[in-house]
Amino acid sequence: MEILQHNIDELYQQNALQSYKKIYRVNKQSSVKRWLISILCICAVVMFLPWTQNIKTSGTITTLKQEDRPQEVNTILSGSIVKWYVKEGDFVKKGDTVLKLGEVKVDYFDPNLLERTKQQLESKQQSAAGYEGKAKTAVTQIQAQQEAQVLKLAMLDNKIKQQQLKILSDSNDVIAIANELSIYKRQLDAGKIMLDSGAISLVDFEKRRANYQNGFAKKISAENKLAQSCQELTNYKIEKNSVVQEYIDKVSKTEGDRFSSLSNLATTQADISKLQNVYANYDIRNKLYYIIAPQDGQVIKAKKAGIGEFVKEGEMIVQIVPLNTNYAVEMYVEPMDLPLVHLGEKVRFVFDGFPAIVFSGWPNNSYGTFGGRITAIETNISSNGKFRVLVAEDTTQNKQWPPNLKIGGGAKGIALLKDVKLGYELWRNINGFPPEYYKPKAKEESKNKDDKK
Repeated sequence: MEILQHNIDELYQQNALQSYKKIYRVNKQSSVKRWLISILCICAVVMFLPWTQNIKTSGTITTLKQEDRPQEVNTILSGSIVKWYVKEGDFVKKGDTVLKLGEVKVDYFDPNLLERTKQQLESKQQSAAGYEGKAKTAVTQIQAQQEAQVLKLAMLDNKIKQQQLKILSDSNDVIAIANELSIYKRQLDAGKIMLDSGAISLVDFEKRRANYQNGFAKKISAENKLAQSCQELTNYKIEKNSVVQEYIDKVSKTEGDRFSSLSNLATTQADISKLQNVYANYDIRNKLYYIIAPQDGQVIKAKKAGIGEFVKEGEMIVQIVPLNTNYAVEMYVEPMDLPLVHLGEKVRFVFDGFPAIVFSGWPNNSYGTFGGRITAIETNISSNGKFRVLVAEDTTQNKQWPPNLKIGGGAKGIALLKDVKLGYELWRNINGFPPEYYKPKAKEESKNKDDKK
């Protein structure tokens, strides 16, 4: 019995010792150290993996060009709504009629206003043609008067030449008669001496006296004729001056009539220009009663609804959202990050409503992101204290932006900066340092080339 009890105790002790070793794993070697070393090695390798520094910001979808954004359709005239041709949600093409307006100003109530203005314009044009014809007739009259003056003066010049020849002839007659009178004078003086001496009779002496008296009379007659001829020459010269003055007066009067016609013509042409302006304004005003779509798009946000409602000048009627727009994303960058952003840099986007798996440091391994390039950076700070940046679609990539994007939708942008080691990026974030400042390679190369030049 004692031996059996001793064997049972030994067996119990052996089983208890085996249970203790199995529960507490006394003989088993630990692998924690091995796992810790493996994890540290993996972390060391990961620290040297490449990482792309980035700036994260939120933005909204807009358009690259201003004309692609939703635009208001305004009315130039004030009026009342007569008829709607579209409703909200309709798609229109450029030139389609949106609505028709009715006139509300008293000055334009006449339905035949355009035709009456045209009649006034035609009357003024006929009046201008009459003044123009009168001015041309005056020019013809002036030419005729000038030609008549030339002929009249030529005729007077001929008369003056003839009179000058007559004066020359009369002066020669006076000289001849004077010579003859001097002969008669000598004969009379000699006859008186001879009469006193008795050489001649009284009858011969009386003949000589009669000849002297006749010669004296002829001289006076010739001198009178010469004086008359000189007077006629003076009269011709006076007549010539009178003719010149007469035709100057006629030409001046005709010139005055011509200038008066030209003045009336200018006044009438000014009236014609005013009426043409008024006619064009009336014609354009009639066309402005119809509000047309400026481009293809969808009609939204109708300002007025009912027929007969009044609209003011410049008031918005509807908005049109253009079709086939070039989308862009406007995002806002902190002033501290602005020096890190440059034109042409790449940006990755996650659009609202599109699933994505993002690894910001490994953009090539991200899923559901879309590429873009910075096209504009505003130099003036916005009201939110940030700078506005426009990013357009990156056309160099095969993956295009979703076609069903809508203006105003949300987007989260990741601006890609410098490629660094992952360990450096962790150290930078722990210390709160900003991303490294750098310039794109293209800009650095161009700058180096300029420096060498």
